Amino acid sequence: MSPSPKLPEAAGPAGGPLAIICGGGAFPLAVAEAARRAGREVVLFPVRGFAGPEVEAWPHVWIHIGRFGQLTAEMRRRGCRDVVMIGNVLRPRIRDIRLDWATFWLLPSAFRMLRGGDDHLLTSLGRFFEEAGFRLLGAHEVAPEILLPAGRLGRVAPGAEAMADIVLGCRVLDVTGPLDIGQGLVVMNKHVVAMEAAEGTDLMLARVAELRANGRIKMPAPCGVLVKRPKAGQDRRFDLPSLGVRTVEGAARAGLAGIAVEAGGVIAAEAGALIAAADAAGLFVYGVAPGAEGAP
Repeated sequence: MSPSPKLPEAAGPAGGPLAIICGGGAFPLAVAEAARRAGREVVLFPVRGFAGPEVEAWPHVWIHIGRFGQLTAEMRRRGCRDVVMIGNVLRPRIRDIRLDWATFWLLPSAFRMLRGGDDHLLTSLGRFFEEAGFRLLGAHEVAPEILLPAGRLGRVAPGAEAMADIVLGCRVLDVTGPLDIGQGLVVMNKHVVAMEAAEGTDLMLARVAELRANGRIKMPAPCGVLVKRPKAGQDRRFDLPSLGVRTVEGAARAGLAGIAVEAGGVIAAEAGALIAAADAAGLFVYGVAPGAEGAP
């Protein structure tokens, strides 16, 4: 197993509770638990329509997309200065946005935010918070344990053919990342068969499974690798690529041999369950250390 890269230390508090703006999925609570273990108070700000009811077991304030003034006022009232944004949130439809007065004055900037890729949107949103006096942290800075390390992470190891696919996949993502296209792709026998775009990883894997089912992919299973890594130049405080049990299940249905990630650049809320699912399916999960031999 390759030596793990040095992962970041948990970010120290700047004073007051940590504000966690919560989308959907398991990551917001994983970050909240990590912050509490580190002795940090937290207040969750779940986004209506995306976060689940499980957030109500924590100190929380429900928020609507478009109520930036209300959100920042609540964070100040509760003494929060550090902010993490984590979880699944889709771009809203205009009719779903409920503006408050403070957000109204930001509309010209907000419209410019929406005219671009996800990196542009998230970085612009982060700038709003910083200009309002808050410190934006990445989820991995608060909970470094959610970052996947280097080397073989389960019982199954990638073979030479899979390693060649991993190297090619990383090189392709180095080229497409600055174009804000996606964070993942599938490579089989040194051939890119699918790239992640707006549909996300799960639907990309479903597309690969369909290509196998209709005979467009003729290589026998298991064959091929899902490769995920952050985009080159990406602001890592936002939208780090993630893996979960559903990803493993999708890779298995697509007939892949395994999954490769950039070590220290991909997060998993439940790494133990993910690895157990991969072992049960006979898939490898492998962390490529940046700059390691064989990696681009």
